[in-house]
Amino acid sequence: MSRNSYSAYSPADAWAALAPILAGQPRVRLSRDAGKTYPQKHERALTEALPTFPAAVRIFGKDGTCAAIFLDFDSSVAGVDWVLADVRAVQTWLHSVGARWIEDYSPNGGRHVYIPLAQRVTFTEGRDLVEALGTRYRTLDKTPHQNLLHGCMRTPGSPHKRGGHQELAMSLSMAYDVARRPNSADVWAAMTADLAGEINAVRALRLEATFTPVTEEAPAVKRPAGRMSRAMQIMAQTGIYDANRYASDSDARQAIVTAAAAAGLQLLDVERRMMQGTWPGLASFYARYASKHRVPALRRDWINAVSYLGKNHSNGDGNNNVRRSPTSPPNTQPPELKGLNPISTNPDAEHRFIRTWRNALRIREVNYTESRIGMARRMVLRSLGEAAHMTASRFIEFGVRSIAVATGLDHTTVALHLKALRAEKDPLITLVEEARGTKGDLYMLTVPEELKTAAEDASWRKGKIHALRPAFRELGLPAAFVYEALEHSPALAITELVRVTRLSRSAVNEALEILAAWNLVTRNACKSWAVVATTSLRQLAEHLGVLEAVAAQLQRYRIERIIWREWLASNVNTVAELLSPGEDYPWEAFEGPPDDWALSDIAFSRAG
Repeated sequence: MSRNSYSAYSPADAWAALAPILAGQPRVRLSRDAGKTYPQKHERALTEALPTFPAAVRIFGKDGTCAAIFLDFDSSVAGVDWVLADVRAVQTWLHSVGARWIEDYSPNGGRHVYIPLAQRVTFTEGRDLVEALGTRYRTLDKTPHQNLLHGCMRTPGSPHKRGGHQELAMSLSMAYDVARRPNSADVWAAMTADLAGEINAVRALRLEATFTPVTEEAPAVKRPAGRMSRAMQIMAQTGIYDANRYASDSDARQAIVTAAAAAGLQLLDVERRMMQGTWPGLASFYARYASKHRVPALRRDWINAVSYLGKNHSNGDGNNNVRRSPTSPPNTQPPELKGLNPISTNPDAEHRFIRTWRNALRIREVNYTESRIGMARRMVLRSLGEAAHMTASRFIEFGVRSIAVATGLDHTTVALHLKALRAEKDPLITLVEEARGTKGDLYMLTVPEELKTAAEDASWRKGKIHALRPAFRELGLPAAFVYEALEHSPALAITELVRVTRLSRSAVNEALEILAAWNLVTRNACKSWAVVATTSLRQLAEHLGVLEAVAAQLQRYRIERIIWREWLASNVNTVAELLSPGEDYPWEAFEGPPDDWALSDIAFSRAG
């Protein structure tokens, strides 16, 4: 049926009336690629204003519960006719258990059925019910309810990727009445009781499944004290656990709390992660309690965890939930370079030179375009500047994998950028010595003669130089450059930001929109932008889940490093060849993983 069959309403009316009620939390994700993806970086505060892009509301709240069940029937699976048959069948079932629902449809023939709930249900309960229904209805897409962190769906009124909007299959007044008078706890009990067989079946299937999250690679790698294992952090974030290892949500939550205590976190740290939505999975395990009883329950679990760890203190640090960094601090002594004039070993003198080099970098950046390649090269140069400050030397002997971790790029991409940068006319970096054995290439920061006078005359920029801080792996390079510019200025208007960042006005506007959505920047009465100092980049990175990407990259590189060292040890006859390679030696194929570098400072301890 078309919208005209009911009382007239606009898509904006439907969005304003229903989206805030159905959403699990007041957040919405926009799709800027015509509905293909709804990335986390384009998440915004949910308002009654209709977005201009396809928009999907978050299904689950920060507490790991949902206010409605979202059923997505996909026409691409078996066609529109099958979708219609499944929707009519599920509506017949809903009627039989006394439930009320809202229905809409997409221009491509897909349909959504929303079941508002008077009493919010946990992630596990919602997932069980939707997966159980998925065994009955072929076209039902279960994935929105299978992802606590990223589960989202378009609601009535949202623009559609093919043009048009999500259209209600009922009057807006009827849909609003269903939303305002949601299904009671008795109705939910009737739904789960009727699906008891299917729910038990999907739970049994979960028990039979082999639980191999991407975070549990071998061999096990230790991390710095104070860090939980990646598997435990993923469980705290997603609420998904190995049913063969933990019999219930209660067992899983106790394991997370114990791991947090063993990692050196305080009870307040765990409470904050639960309340602020960093660990919605853990929050969902406590959602069965009334709100006023959740924190006391957490405190009881914490006391049990501390008591357990105290009894097992004699086991040393055998707890596999706490890992340590595989890396060690870099050698901060200037390298011994034959054939080069000695450079001052005074750290202050080196830092002064590095700041002058940073001035040269700012001048030269105008040559790099706004393309992905240009922005990536700017970030590679920043990583070298950051490394130089860390070691108090203009000479950098960090492998490409270390730079890859600092920039969020792949190490092969870093190698290509370094090759292009050192091949430039009057380059900012000079290759002093090629990699040998386990040593990385040795680079020197260089101030070109043509820029020397301008770089020395320019004022030094206050503050640190940063490579790509973890949060910006998700928020994007333009956002990183805009945030950096605002860090070094009290406030800047958009025109100034365009000049300072070397980005287009549209790129700066989009970056500011992203940063403002995550409360990283704010606009004052003079329409200038400034950094929100109280928002922690470290906490945001944890919330966005990007620390896991950094940890995975470190894990992969450490394994490659072990393999490389073993290869060197088992090929004794080739070591001399490695130490004196010919010009055609295939270094691209055999370059080792990162040299020792305190990456934990970069990956985990940046607060901006």
